[in-house]
Amino acid sequence: MSGGTFVGMPAFPAAAREAVGNTTLRANLRHATHTIRDKRARAVAELSDWDRLREAGKRIKDHTLRHLDRYLVQLEESVERAGGTVHWAADAEEANRIVAGLVRATGETEVVKVKSMATQEIGLNEALEAEGIRAYETDLAELIVQLGHDRPSHILVPAIHRNRGEIRDIFREEMAGWGRPAPDGLTDTPAELAEAARLHLREKFLRAKVGISGANFMVAETGTLVVVESEGNGRMCLTLPETLISVVGIEKVVPAWRDLEVFLQTLPRSSTAERMNPYTSMWTGTTDEDGPSTFHLVLLDNGRTDTLADEVGRQALRCIRCSACLNVCPVYERAGGHAYGSVYPGPIGAILSPQLRGTGSEIDASLPYASSLCGACYEVCPVAIDIPEVLVHLRERVVQGGEATRGGNRVTLKPAKGHAAERAAMRAAGLAFARPGALRAGQRLASRTRRLHPRALPGPGRAWSATRDLPEVPVEPFRDWWQRTRGGGGGSGDDRTTEGNGR
Repeated sequence: MSGGTFVGMPAFPAAAREAVGNTTLRANLRHATHTIRDKRARAVAELSDWDRLREAGKRIKDHTLRHLDRYLVQLEESVERAGGTVHWAADAEEANRIVAGLVRATGETEVVKVKSMATQEIGLNEALEAEGIRAYETDLAELIVQLGHDRPSHILVPAIHRNRGEIRDIFREEMAGWGRPAPDGLTDTPAELAEAARLHLREKFLRAKVGISGANFMVAETGTLVVVESEGNGRMCLTLPETLISVVGIEKVVPAWRDLEVFLQTLPRSSTAERMNPYTSMWTGTTDEDGPSTFHLVLLDNGRTDTLADEVGRQALRCIRCSACLNVCPVYERAGGHAYGSVYPGPIGAILSPQLRGTGSEIDASLPYASSLCGACYEVCPVAIDIPEVLVHLRERVVQGGEATRGGNRVTLKPAKGHAAERAAMRAAGLAFARPGALRAGQRLASRTRRLHPRALPGPGRAWSATRDLPEVPVEPFRDWWQRTRGGGGGSGDDRTTEGNGR
């Protein structure tokens, strides 16, 4: 994995085709996503003002993004005033170099980590390993992924594609190689699996001198960082080590302390379906004899500034990583997270990854098409990201083969395979619709030859019609029907009613 991309991953259609044939994977995903989304629906229904909270979250995020430069400077000043040190990273390579340098300066070769999408995005664990530094994931699901030499497949539950039996086998086989004997007689009951993970991690918490985290929110006015989690491992990583390094995307800043009132209601309900997270940790710089004595904040851009320049696509930066959109998406439920080729899977990944990476690769060109545009993702989003709108916007960029800016460089958005025929069809349709006479002649010809039309498209169109029914051509065009039944005077622009039309 590098820079948020799973190395060697094919484009989404090929990866999804393989995934849907895995019946175990589909069963795991169906059970987990339906359970989470049903619980979320009940938790949200408890709040009579949910729609107002959702709108408030959207407005706070949009206001912050419009004035991001000002709030980031304010955040830096607040963090440093509280005793922390701020570093700016333009891309993944720079962020990894900064973090590795900070760890080396401590003389340590091990770090404990809180679950962090930003560090996954930049491939930090692999970068640290190349420097001789071992990173231990402490979130249970992240631990499962790490021990299983696997990849995360969900924002909230990275090991959602694994069932309890598979997790038991991973623990039995892998824990012995991490400095502890393999759990003897371990079963697949949740209590035993959790206890095995707890024993495995306890010694690492107690001996670690360096902790690495992300953050859910950063408060500009106070320099406070916030991590919400459900297991307590985050609290251990944030308080026990002597040095804490937090890698956070620049879009995670909010202007004021009072803004947390909105997000600490909407995030838990949208993610874990809880009224509030069991552990909400907040820290502001450093304090004598309380928590880490050294704090570093690495502010990560890595494509966010370029995404901000897109008036439609920038709304993806509102995302608070709740994963609600994944749990309602029919495509994600069937294809799973790995098919998206990114640490950000599902609907949000389909609009965020291509913008952050800006590579113009085949996989990025395919992601905007990884959706049925049903709109369920927009309905559950706690900050009202119109994901279908952004998907259509990105599809337009792909089809047009346009350009985007990435780190000051122009990047061509390469069309995905098969889109050349689609573009040719759209150009032909545009020419016909611009010429009423040609359109009318074509409609009449299609109606008169309707019995000769194939049930499926030939050649390159076969893949499209294999999963869709071609619409039946009517006996006569609408224009001819109108003139025949309405006396011929109106044409297609007539204002008279068409009740009883049925067509």
